[in-house]
Amino acid sequence: MVELLRTNDLVLISCIQTLLEERGVGFFLADQHMSVLEGSAGFLARRLMVPEDEESRARRLLAEAGFGAELRHA
Repeated sequence: MVELLRTNDLVLISCIQTLLEERGVGFFLADQHMSVLEGSAGFLARRLMVPEDEESRARRLLAEAGFGAELRHA
């Protein structure tokens, strides 16, 4: 798995999850339960992970959708 982005922005994560789901790109949202446990402090970001063989496709889809600035560097 490769990390595409790391954020505390729940709206951003929701939008990206929907985009990836609609396009059939598998992903895993890491640290979502840890983020809930830490409360509202916001110091534990969620990480959106994709399989290595889907990375380039996912990056392209997100960049085309205007989320390129949110992506972590490869």
